[in-house]
Amino acid sequence: MNASTRYAAIDIGTVTTRLLVADVGPDGVSELARRSTITHLGEGWTGTGLLSDAAIDRVAGAVAGFVAEAHALGATDIFGVATSASRDATNGAAFLDRIEAAGLRPEIIAGSREAQLSFLGATYDLGGEDTLVVDTGGGSTELILGSRLADGGIDIESSRSIDVGSRRLTELYLHGDPPSRHELDEAAAHVATELRPFFAGLRTRPREMIAVAGVATSCAAIDMALDPYDPARVHGSCLGGHALSDIREMLASLPLERRREVVGLEPARAGVIVAGAIILETALALAGLDSTLVSEHDILYGMVLDRAG
Repeated sequence: MNASTRYAAIDIGTVTTRLLVADVGPDGVSELARRSTITHLGEGWTGTGLLSDAAIDRVAGAVAGFVAEAHALGATDIFGVATSASRDATNGAAFLDRIEAAGLRPEIIAGSREAQLSFLGATYDLGGEDTLVVDTGGGSTELILGSRLADGGIDIESSRSIDVGSRRLTELYLHGDPPSRHELDEAAAHVATELRPFFAGLRTRPREMIAVAGVATSCAAIDMALDPYDPARVHGSCLGGHALSDIREMLASLPLERRREVVGLEPARAGVIVAGAIILETALALAGLDSTLVSEHDILYGMVLDRAG
């Protein structure tokens, strides 16, 4: 661990582009700044396999701003990763070149690496033995069962990155506004089919679940009717299975314009939140649990902790 290093981690996801600037010392991670911009990199990519020029431009603009802010805050190690949409896109190389021109050469990481970093971040100050971490992204969902050790290390029993995410599922199934019951049932059946093998193969049943990323934090904020959003209240909160089901039903019943007005939901996330809630609800049911903790600490924390050693 280098106490003189100030880290700036940038995560380029299928829906959001995010920044964490932090110091890491004996007392853990000290945040200086955290930013999130919904850039919808994966918009339209499910059907074409291509990242659109407009989407790439949105991400490049966000990255340029984040890099400038990181420098202004004195970051000495600025690094980034790109996940599902980037690793699956046929024009991934062109995307990397465009982002490099904006000031960052991100590493396109495999799903297994994404899962490891997500678990490391999610269990930073939550979780213990036999903890299931569910990271619901726009293009994929990471499922990780493991334990946080007494020395601060992690022991992962099983992990899988599954090509089911809120953007991908929306573009495959949820075409109505609002989506029809048939579309919702088809989407839920697809998610269950994709997630079930992971749970069937577990030797140990999860004792608890921690949900990370925008779907989970949005559902928690909706449950608490937070306006404005308060990360301190969301972090470590408990979201019950019945509450999650009610939230999913409510969101699915609303047309997009009304969904954008739901208290606690960022308007730009309204188009993919129904699919995300379906994924989260299915994972909770398959885990055999009746509630999940929600964490603000996710892959960004994992990136910084991993980098600091």
